[in-house]
Amino acid sequence: MPSPGKAPIHLDGTKLEGGGQLLRVALSLSALTHVPVHITNIRGKRGRKGQAGGLKPAHLAAAQWLAKACEAETQGLVIKSRELIFRPSRVNGIIYGGKAEADESLGGLWKNVYDENNGKLIIRRESHIPMSTPGSIFLVFQAILPFILFSKPHSPSGSCLSTTTAAAGAAASDYGTPVRITIQGGTNDTNSPSFEYVDQVLLPMLSAKVGIPPVVMKLESRGWIHGRPEVGSVTFDITPLKPRSVLPTFSFTNRGEITKIHVSILASPAAMRDAIRDKVIASILSNRPDVEMLFPVYEDTRDSRRLCLLLVAETSNGYRLGRDWLYDRKLSTGSSRTTTTATTTKVVDELVSKVVNSLEEELAHGGCVDEFLQDQLVVFQALAEGSASVDYGNNKDKKDGKELASLHTKTVHWVAEEILGVRFSSSSSSSSSSSSSNSNGEAPSAGSIMCEKGCGYTTGENNWERAADDETAEKQGGGLVDQLGN
Repeated sequence: MPSPGKAPIHLDGTKLEGGGQLLRVALSLSALTHVPVHITNIRGKRGRKGQAGGLKPAHLAAAQWLAKACEAETQGLVIKSRELIFRPSRVNGIIYGGKAEADESLGGLWKNVYDENNGKLIIRRESHIPMSTPGSIFLVFQAILPFILFSKPHSPSGSCLSTTTAAAGAAASDYGTPVRITIQGGTNDTNSPSFEYVDQVLLPMLSAKVGIPPVVMKLESRGWIHGRPEVGSVTFDITPLKPRSVLPTFSFTNRGEITKIHVSILASPAAMRDAIRDKVIASILSNRPDVEMLFPVYEDTRDSRRLCLLLVAETSNGYRLGRDWLYDRKLSTGSSRTTTTATTTKVVDELVSKVVNSLEEELAHGGCVDEFLQDQLVVFQALAEGSASVDYGNNKDKKDGKELASLHTKTVHWVAEEILGVRFSSSSSSSSSSSSSNSNGEAPSAGSIMCEKGCGYTTGENNWERAADDETAEKQGGGLVDQLGN
């Protein structure tokens, strides 16, 4: 790994997916590991011809928060910028040192919340990320979560941490200070995870299958891009990993049988919700007559232009795969709150058919994750110890049946390889003995993508101390992965 004083790693923003995913992951890993990055052609494959790319409000919000958290020196951190240099300082951790340690009222990043009965007892730390537009809250969350989980989690010097945050019988010092992040923006946006998807798929999988401490998410208000734009708000309660701990390897394998389908319907008016529900029930039972169906969300959106359907398949082995659609086609409406009978029938058919068919295609590939969870797991594969593998399934590319990873996932693979020095490969192409099985001794399935040797990132470690010896390690044929693996 390059030392903080060396030239930044150059990342071309038109690589592979060429959008915001590359930027978010690069800045997240840079802030965490203190490896400086220089990103050019930001979002170079997005936007209209001649106006492509650049930082939008949601990208800028995440970048500014991370820059403040790690006290990074930046160039180009402005809206619409297509080039950014991001050089973190040697301040390590979300609750440690420098300007980021100062209270929000003093221009810092964090606000301490104290116990009512003990003014010296910190029960959590809070931070607020505002956006004035309904840009995706969850793309911002995606960028900052690894940094919060893996950064130095000690409580501030001279203060106390409430033992209620620790597991029974454990010392409070074994745990990170609980963190509450409030993000303003959009909760239901096109081409972005919805609140329901994050709540029912992403967070349960990170906790149950990856081993991340449970994240408690609360919807304060909806943020919509459709209809009259509205800015919403979501609060996340996050517990950082224990200090000096390493995320163990994990394996997503043996999906199991589909036992339940969770149906979330957001629509207006009530007749539209009822029609969607009836169509979903008929469509699913025609394919899976024995499956149990649940309806965790059945919500009035207060505007007929806001229609969203999420279907989540739950398996006997605890995996969840989801597909949703925020309806984005023009509606023939009498007003913003009413639709004609003909329009209702047409919209219901389009919405339900697309989501049901998309979910069935996901389930047909036999993997443990859907297309949109793939790329969310890559950073954790790279940071974990050992060889973490995820079964993507076998028919992602209908032309030759060999392509497993989505373009977004390949992009995250590339960024992680550039910054952390790890390597990803499919089980079918791995020939070395080190990649023939995961760290649990299990043979990966034919559709698995494995991080052959995660960097084993230790929570709160001072990477610049290790980086000082990087040149020696490189001469000996090793880099960050080899050093962390010793």
